[in-house]
Amino acid sequence: MARHLTILITVVVAGFLLLSLTTSSLGSIRSAPKLMHETDVQRDTASQAKDDFGALSGSILEGGSIAPKLENATAKAELGRASWKLFHTMMARFPEKPSEDDSLALQTYIKLFARLYPCGDCASHFQKLLKKYPPQIGSRNAAAGWACHVHNQVNERLKKPMFDCNNIGDFYDCGCGDDKKAAGAAAVADAKADAKELNLE
Repeated sequence: MARHLTILITVVVAGFLLLSLTTSSLGSIRSAPKLMHETDVQRDTASQAKDDFGALSGSILEGGSIAPKLENATAKAELGRASWKLFHTMMARFPEKPSEDDSLALQTYIKLFARLYPCGDCASHFQKLLKKYPPQIGSRNAAAGWACHVHNQVNERLKKPMFDCNNIGDFYDCGCGDDKKAAGAAAVADAKADAKELNLE
């Protein structure tokens, strides 16, 4: 009888433990959908933030320059050379037939570049140029021709030599390789023709 009582107690304890484990497991299973839901909410929030970034307000794109005046003439000149290289190389690498998103991305970049440029007075001058000569973002040729024209406007104001827009591809190598050099020269010539059509010259 003692043996039967021991077996009965063992079965009851085992059953109790099994019931406890099962209840605990069920609780975990019930809470799992909630955790998955919270993860989905986090994904949705990240997605909304990404979508909101695409809907930039006009004040962000059109606001004044953010940086103060850059007093150091050497730093200003080095920054200018590096920035023009980036700017012209970007135009040379822009798609010849961009999508609407490509064109919007370039236009947004140019406007933000004008606000965030580290030389405040340079940025203000560039913003005035953008109002007078809006970015041409319909093709590589249009963008390259526009960038050369705007650069020449800056050079004229600073009393620097003007670039021959027919040869800007030689000065600012797009990294496309020698086999594309002839095509690049033709594209720059087309860009100059586009600039004339748009009254940028």
